[in-house]
Amino acid sequence: MAPSLERPPLHADERTALLGWLDLQRQILRWKCEGLSETDAYRSVIPTSPAMTMAGLISHMRWTEHCWLEVLFLGGDKTQSPSFDEADEDADWRTNGAPLKQLLAEYEAQCARSNEIVAAASLDDLGRHPDYRSGNANLRWMLIHLIEETGRHAGHADIVRELLDGAKGYY
Repeated sequence: MAPSLERPPLHADERTALLGWLDLQRQILRWKCEGLSETDAYRSVIPTSPAMTMAGLISHMRWTEHCWLEVLFLGGDKTQSPSFDEADEDADWRTNGAPLKQLLAEYEAQCARSNEIVAAASLDDLGRHPDYRSGNANLRWMLIHLIEETGRHAGHADIVRELLDGAKGYY
């Protein structure tokens, strides 16, 4: 478990730095899933947080990307995302038994879609979703939030993976 992950350049422009840090955290999440069995991908190791499995983390992060960039930034339909399910606060963590490989592919596709959205916009562009205060944030703010959220969950993935099979590592 030793990938070749690199930080963005030390003298990058703002956009390159923001996207570089976000992509690094995304890669760390995917790396933490390498070599996991389906059983371990779904095994809960934190009694007080049963939804925090490796599969659940990947599902949550897929929907987090969708929530922030497709719904809040572009003003898309929130009913397409379980992140907005008011009846189940963990809906975006639920996987309906999808294989980890599928969840990772969906996450990868969502990250690619997020990158397309970001590439087509200015960092100063404002979100367009009228129902949420954070839907009015600029793209820069949303990217910083995604870096924070992805990094936080990459840390969770570190812990979950170590509790699952002892695998640990820092890039």
